[in-house]
Amino acid sequence: MGARGLFGFSRIGHFTRVSALTSCAVSTPDSGSEQRGWRTSPTELMKGALKDLNLNLVEMTDENATLDGGDVLFTGREFFVGLSKRTNQRGAEILADAFKDYAVSTVPVLEGLHLKSFCSMGGPGLIVIGSSEPAQKTLKIMQQMSDHRYDKLTVPDDLAANCIYMNLPNKGHVLLHCTPEQYPESAKVFDKLKDHMLIPVCNKEKVKVDGALTCCSVLINKKANI
Repeated sequence: MGARGLFGFSRIGHFTRVSALTSCAVSTPDSGSEQRGWRTSPTELMKGALKDLNLNLVEMTDENATLDGGDVLFTGREFFVGLSKRTNQRGAEILADAFKDYAVSTVPVLEGLHLKSFCSMGGPGLIVIGSSEPAQKTLKIMQQMSDHRYDKLTVPDDLAANCIYMNLPNKGHVLLHCTPEQYPESAKVFDKLKDHMLIPVCNKEKVKVDGALTCCSVLINKKANI
């Protein structure tokens, strides 16, 4: 990808869900900022930060559209959008319209909060996926829809499949993932990634309010001197 980063994000509860893309941002409406007494909505703050990075913003104003960043998986080659309780077909269509250079495929979220509740990218062309039957069914659909071939890393615990991959200057492949204390068997699977710098991150408190690692991250594909 180029020197810019592209994001689709939404604000739900205490978390900003962000998906790294390439030169534009799709902004979805806030959920309950006024009721929480915030002076400035989190979405407005996020939009301001993205504008400061010279990203193009696409406002999602269709009242019939829902799009949760946790349902948007960007592989570097294409998008997969999970259809869940928080994302519908119209939301996926708006995303596809914003990113015409990439294929956008919808997949069912058969179980769990959203798509990234059981899968994420663990590196270039590597999908980390949970071992449950619903997760594996979704992966099979993704493979059938895609023109690209992906490697997969299957972890025993679905929630442990939510991780954060970064390619950092002077560091190479870096992966933030669950701790052995939370998911000991899944942590053993991550240890197989010998080419990665592995950083275990505890998520046991955030998970109590449906938070995952990707919910608390903003990935920017930008030159290192920002």
